[in-house]
Amino acid sequence: MKTIGFIIQKEFKQIFRDKNMLKLIFILPIIQLLILSNAATFDVKNIDIIFVDNDQSKASRELEQSFKSSNYFNARSSFFSEKLALEEMQKGNTDVIINIPNHFDRDLQKEDKISIAVTINAIDAATAGIENVYINQILNTYNKNILAQSKYFTENKEIAQNILVIPSFWYNKNLNYKIFMVPGILVLLVTMLTLFLSSMNIVKEKELGTLEQINVTPIKKYQFIIGKLFPFWVLGLVILTVGLIISKVIFDVPMLGNMALIYLFTSVYLLLILGIGLFISNHSDTQQQAMFIAWFIMVIFILMSGLFTPIESMPKWAQNSTLINPIRYFVEVMRMVMLKGSGFLDILPQFIIISSYAFVMNALAVWSYKKSN
Repeated sequence: MKTIGFIIQKEFKQIFRDKNMLKLIFILPIIQLLILSNAATFDVKNIDIIFVDNDQSKASRELEQSFKSSNYFNARSSFFSEKLALEEMQKGNTDVIINIPNHFDRDLQKEDKISIAVTINAIDAATAGIENVYINQILNTYNKNILAQSKYFTENKEIAQNILVIPSFWYNKNLNYKIFMVPGILVLLVTMLTLFLSSMNIVKEKELGTLEQINVTPIKKYQFIIGKLFPFWVLGLVILTVGLIISKVIFDVPMLGNMALIYLFTSVYLLLILGIGLFISNHSDTQQQAMFIAWFIMVIFILMSGLFTPIESMPKWAQNSTLINPIRYFVEVMRMVMLKGSGFLDILPQFIIISSYAFVMNALAVWSYKKSN
């Protein structure tokens, strides 16, 4: 144990002696968490909308006002020509065009069916789909208001009655997307930092030529590996702690579950990530090579983790491939414990998978490390 203690002490001194390393470990994750949590959102706002009002009536102006009063739309000045409006969309100056037909007000009074042409810029299909939902909601509300004011509604209440739906939003009552994203981004930062640092750790000793000197000492393989990786395990938990404080203080993310459960899962998860980093380091000759391999793995893990894209929306083969992605399980556990208040039994399947994964990965990493006596 003394030998391991000396190696750990040496690693911590080496880390705190490097000012650039300290910035990388403590400052960059904080900045990234603050920036990414505000930038990584699927909320669609500031939608530019143009109206082509061919009716110029009270009803058409009320419809326009329904969109202008929404926080999601930026209504621009109305056009009297559909061609000019389409040219504006071609230039990228608008996202949505609402074409109100002639005799719009008159047909409303007669209770005839009315068609309104809605043109949406669908280059970004996901954004266009959300915009379409917003538009339909506003049109449905407008339609209900028209029915409530019409003579037809008052004389035929039994026909015009609707089902009243009262939604109840659990775990995120205000539908704040940051509450959903912050735990996932925190997982991303903890993973990236510990993977990159551990993957460059031993290979750095190779470049400096100190690894050969260590190999001829009486230090055993397990002592060397534990001593080299333990400091990064501790730093991973420190980064998690800082991230949790920022999540609560700045983003007001609820922490309904037991924080000890998060630390327990993170402790095992970090063993897995450090094992992957050690395995990469053993098969790399330079720090640059180790960084490229680690980044290649991280990109795949991030995109297939469900952090930005729901796993349920992926093709079946992609869903199956995420079963070997450790980030997927950590993201699930963080959101379950923090936002839902899940207990140990709820995350037991993820805990068993990560523990097994960590055992196998570290066994491979230790086996692949060659130490000559």
